[in-house]
Amino acid sequence: MLQPKKTKYRKQQKGKMKGNAQRGHQLAFGSFGIKTLDEAWLTGRQIESARQAITRHMKREGQLWIRIFPDKLVTKKPAEVRMGKGKGAPEYFVARITPGRILFEIEGVTLEIAKEALRLGAQKLPVMTKTIVRRDYKEEQV
Repeated sequence: MLQPKKTKYRKQQKGKMKGNAQRGHQLAFGSFGIKTLDEAWLTGRQIESARQAITRHMKREGQLWIRIFPDKLVTKKPAEVRMGKGKGAPEYFVARITPGRILFEIEGVTLEIAKEALRLGAQKLPVMTKTIVRRDYKEEQV
């Protein structure tokens, strides 16, 4: 599961997510990618399950880049605990996702395989996504 090796502080505040992605909104490595249309927190488990779905369909051909990393800590209090008495214990890590952010990129497979693999990966995520293709992509490159 994806998570930082070490963090500066034990607990973190919630923060706000507003606006569109200012960076990470264009293809940088591969010819195909998944771009988000919503804002959300993606957990390390969700990212890992999408990665597994994509690589399984590609049959480990080509290359996959994960463009996000869960570095925000989420805390939780146990069930049926009264209010107060401090913040809960650290539970899991999330990646903050804003609209326009590219999550995964693929290179080295055909257009049909890439589209289906990214569709299967997008099903594992709790956000609306769209598949994008590099502008200068030509089918005979592979």
